[in-house]
Amino acid sequence: MKQRRGRAGPDRYNEAMRKIAFLVGALAAVAQAEVRPMTLRQAVSLALRQNPDIALTRLDAQRARQGIRVARDPFTPRLTVGSGLAYSDGFPMSIEGSAPSIVQAQAKQFLFNRQQSLAVAQAKEDARTAVFTANGKRDEVAYRVAALFLDAERAAHVETLARKDTDSRRKVLETVQAQRQEGRALPLDEKTAAWRVAQARQIAEDLEDQRIAAETDLALALGYDAEDRVRPVEEERSLPPLPANEDEALREALDSNQNLRRLESQIASKQIERRGANAARWPHADLVAQYGMLARFNNYDQFFRTFQRNNGEVGVAFQLPLLAGSGVKAQSAQSEIDISHLQIELKEARNRLASDLRQSFRESRKASSAEEVARLDLEVSREQISVDLAQVQEGRLGLRQLEEARITENAKWMSFYEAQYALEKARWNVLRLTGALVDALREPAGNPLRGAGW
Repeated sequence: MKQRRGRAGPDRYNEAMRKIAFLVGALAAVAQAEVRPMTLRQAVSLALRQNPDIALTRLDAQRARQGIRVARDPFTPRLTVGSGLAYSDGFPMSIEGSAPSIVQAQAKQFLFNRQQSLAVAQAKEDARTAVFTANGKRDEVAYRVAALFLDAERAAHVETLARKDTDSRRKVLETVQAQRQEGRALPLDEKTAAWRVAQARQIAEDLEDQRIAAETDLALALGYDAEDRVRPVEEERSLPPLPANEDEALREALDSNQNLRRLESQIASKQIERRGANAARWPHADLVAQYGMLARFNNYDQFFRTFQRNNGEVGVAFQLPLLAGSGVKAQSAQSEIDISHLQIELKEARNRLASDLRQSFRESRKASSAEEVARLDLEVSREQISVDLAQVQEGRLGLRQLEEARITENAKWMSFYEAQYALEKARWNVLRLTGALVDALREPAGNPLRGAGW
């Protein structure tokens, strides 16, 4: 027995040290994590500045703009300075196409090159495509952040109600236990009440996990670390206004949808690419200039009548392709196939946009009706609570019945929050499809993240 106690001592010590290490690690993780409270508009405005997906599309747009400079570069003079210094034995031959010289300089510039001019035009159109892509990603991220914000807000509201429901069921259990001791309740009633308390506690814990997950997802969408969370701030927020009717909303969507603009820009780019492939048969002219400083040790004075140390020439190199090859026609055909492919995508995108918009309008109307029904049902439940409170004061109703009525009221509150959440999300979806979401959610100028712990 003494030996067993001796071995148990170090075991208890090691277990205690492991618990201490675990607590220290947990405290360190909590210290590193940060909860950032903010409103819906503040969250969307922040996402538009630092969301990783938006940042990537902006970089792509910057790269496309630099592509215009790359395409224009051949139309600017290119000057190369070097030396072709060499010793000649016999007749002075050329070094890489130029006469041996101490210093030599060459300049070249496109004067007329139809194919390269169309390449510049295509680079400009590709830059427009990148802008439309970035704007489309901006609208997508704004809606995703708004949806995540509503998810986190809804989870917080429902979790609070679940905690209240747990408290009410615990009070019912206490009342049933007192009644059982008095002989006015069966053991089955007590077990049923205890089961309902445990069930309500489990639901509240699950909702807490959902809230934490929603706040973490929202933080990631705003560009924060995985340890951080963004918590919605309670605010009075009116529902976003919708267009007058579906036809007006569809016109706005077709005029402003960034995905449609992107496809149209890609079609224009491919059309320019096709013209550029055919322009390979066009003549082109280049401005050329050359300077060379010659030396006597290259035997120029022995093989030529006169020797001039500094020499230069300026002219135009003109070329006319006679046989461009079969690749030009094949490249043009490839561009034509790409255009047909994009036109099919554009038609499909328009039809899908019209269908999604009409469906979102119907969902918005259904959500509005459901919200009204839930609100009226909640008003009835709240009025019933007032009646029950009056009956409790008069001694005509017990506390158990009152707590059960409050449990029913909590359920009505949950249904009301669910209906409000569905309605607001449906309306934001309509604005996303019409292209008005970002303007509706953008934080007003001069109002940066105030009140959000910054």
